[in-house]
Amino acid sequence: MAKRTRRPAEEGEFQDPLKNYDSIDTDEFEIALREQHVTDIETKPFITMPPDSSIGDVVTKMAEMGIGCVLVTENDRLVGIFTQRDLLMKVVEQYEQVKDKPVSEMMSPDPVAVHEIDSPAAAINLMAVSGFRHIPVLDVDECVTGLVGPRRTTKYLQKYFPAVS
Repeated sequence: MAKRTRRPAEEGEFQDPLKNYDSIDTDEFEIALREQHVTDIETKPFITMPPDSSIGDVVTKMAEMGIGCVLVTENDRLVGIFTQRDLLMKVVEQYEQVKDKPVSEMMSPDPVAVHEIDSPAAAINLMAVSGFRHIPVLDVDECVTGLVGPRRTTKYLQKYFPAVS
């Protein structure tokens, strides 16, 4: 990574160390993380199901598709997310008692999401800092358009690093 230098602050002037560089020499990876859109990470396919879907149906779909989460939507709007973590923490021990209940009772409501125009760095940071494995992607109308997860993020990152033998 190239060295960055700041211009000297005048007395009393606030100097934002992240914004006020005379020159920023960055590599292709840094530029991509900052300037590309989250949609440059593969965001499709993704699975949505309505909130009245039974937990049993959602779990069956996840198993059949080999996926880690289902986005719960109503009129293309994100209302929740049901993940492997929800399955393990809320459902497994009582599966027989809850399998016919609506997924809305066990999903994580109002999940944190990113927008299509957000940077890959924003999505990756959200995953790392908040501990989320899956981040829904929304358009400007707040409709679901994709999903970012660990496999897709890894695939995106691998483009910028040579293969290790």
